[in-house]
Amino acid sequence: MSAHSVTSSSGAPLHAIMAEFPNPAVVSHAAEKIRDLGYSKWDVYSPFPIHGIDEAMGLKPSRVSFFAGAGAISGITIALLMQWWMSAVDYPMVIGGKPYFAWEQYFPVTFELAVLMTSISAIVGMLTLNGLPLLHHPMAKKERFLRVGDDRFIIAIEAADPKFNADDIRKLLADLGGEHIDEVEE
Repeated sequence: MSAHSVTSSSGAPLHAIMAEFPNPAVVSHAAEKIRDLGYSKWDVYSPFPIHGIDEAMGLKPSRVSFFAGAGAISGITIALLMQWWMSAVDYPMVIGGKPYFAWEQYFPVTFELAVLMTSISAIVGMLTLNGLPLLHHPMAKKERFLRVGDDRFIIAIEAADPKFNADDIRKLLADLGGEHIDEVEE
């Protein structure tokens, strides 16, 4: 639910106001205008990736790489410590006249654990940053939104946005070329 309890015309809690746009060029132009007006809680939904939409929306680079980097470092650390402990401390054995801890022989396990931890951390980071799993989204109640995977381009401005004013947003979306402007209830 929104932070300031906005209600729809039917009296139900309002999640967002959405509008449909005819093509990627119009939705990109609309996204730039919405970004320039200072809205912060809004999104664009389209059936395919639109080139340049991230810049048009003012999105920052993803932070998933930090999760992946932390996973790689922890994988390398765990693998090296585990192998060092097993071969130099827990059960020391001289093999082929090499020292107890010769790092070259531990590279395959270290590499594999780094790759495993990187992939797991990237998936967990992506899910965490995107607020997933989300078992239900209010937008799924709208028939027009369900067709976004086929041929629709939709912009939705959430009621939780600090600048949210339903009348102003309806007018803005209409001025930007939005069609079928509709309220999305919680």
